[in-house]
Amino acid sequence: MMPIRNLLLVTTALALTGCNLAPRYVRPALPVPAETPQGPAYRPAADTGDAAALVDTSWQVFFTEPRLREVIALSLANNRDLRLALARVEQARAQYRVQRADIFPSLSATGGATYQKSPLGNVQGGGAGAGAGRFDIYSASVGISAWEIDLFGRVRNLTRSAQEQFFAVEENRKASQIAIIAEVATAWLTMAADQERLQVARKTEAAFRQTLELTQARFRAGVASDLDVRQAGTSHDRARADIAALTTQVTQDQNALNLLAGTSVAQALLPEALADQGVTLDRLPGELSSEILLRRPDVVAAEHQLIAAHADIGAARANFFPRLSLTAALGTISLGLSNLFANGSENWSVAPTASLPIFDFGRNTGNLDAAKAQRDAMIAQYEKTVQTAFREVADALARRGTIEDQLAAQRSLRGNSAAAYRLSEARFRAGVDGFLNTLDAQRSFYAAEQDLVATRLVREANAVEVYRALGGGLK
Repeated sequence: MMPIRNLLLVTTALALTGCNLAPRYVRPALPVPAETPQGPAYRPAADTGDAAALVDTSWQVFFTEPRLREVIALSLANNRDLRLALARVEQARAQYRVQRADIFPSLSATGGATYQKSPLGNVQGGGAGAGAGRFDIYSASVGISAWEIDLFGRVRNLTRSAQEQFFAVEENRKASQIAIIAEVATAWLTMAADQERLQVARKTEAAFRQTLELTQARFRAGVASDLDVRQAGTSHDRARADIAALTTQVTQDQNALNLLAGTSVAQALLPEALADQGVTLDRLPGELSSEILLRRPDVVAAEHQLIAAHADIGAARANFFPRLSLTAALGTISLGLSNLFANGSENWSVAPTASLPIFDFGRNTGNLDAAKAQRDAMIAQYEKTVQTAFREVADALARRGTIEDQLAAQRSLRGNSAAAYRLSEARFRAGVDGFLNTLDAQRSFYAAEQDLVATRLVREANAVEVYRALGGGLK
């Protein structure tokens, strides 16, 4: 037994200490500026939050609205896209385990019996029931079959590639989770805004209806013209149409939210309007270092794929060198079942083989060139992922830098429109101005209210986008 045991120990040591032909991995330099852009659309540095702290903030803390947190938790438990991502992670994990098993020899136990009759005469020791010219052979062994001794790192690099692909799939799952959280929050906020816009439309429709009724009464009294009645009716009809459209939109918003949640969201968890104080933390950065983008799951996944491509080059290079394999068995063999484990029945065999490619019509060269091209593609993919992440963060911060000014202006516009409407209506009732001025002021006030709701939605959605773009929401 000692020779085969020593041989197995030696070959295992050689396999584990063999050379590695994969190129050394060096992370590519970031193809983006060191800091996010500066300019009039961005907040000054003194008015920024800690981006790293924001990334490390869990979504349970970042979202301050209890109902929204419950809807997000519901989606993380039921969303089918996330379940698909989880299944892909398990699939990649299993594939990695399959590939990793090739590093070590697979042991198998075999047993067999051969019953043979020969015309050459009696065979002594043929066992019970053996007749003239018949002999029975029994064997049992434990061994390995065609185990590749990985001297040049082919199997180890294939295993490394499978491991990095598994890591990439896991990071993509994290990116899917972040995207789902952001989509759910945005859908919930959109429904809240549409609910509020519907309330504004209903309130305005009531005001327009009163104006129409008043104008019709003035027309019957001979004070107003038919044109005034038609103009008042136009505004009233527009408000009625808006109510119908927004009623449909709110229902569609709920359908979208149910799809994201993977189940029907209870009515108690749905919003009635946008909250005045917001639904997220206000600790958002105005500028940050590009290095923080390396923490985004999609960027991490792209880097794992790049490392896997380097390992594939090492495996392709190893195909140019001899491939050593070993088949060995240790067991017993005897004539007769009763003597199978008796002294002197030991049997062992060792069959090392080596193969060296001599002429393969360019197959190995083509595989190596393909692996190098794949590496170059993964470098480009990694750099594009970083650039996309930089653009998303920069866009979100640009919107963040100006949204407060836009919101303040929109609130002022709404206030001025309301005051203008009140004054115009008073002047109309006093007979100072015509009806057209009052109608225009009423329409302007309605548009200003709708625009204010839309701007408030942009502000809330932008906070969610900043959080998503920075890679937050994993915990």
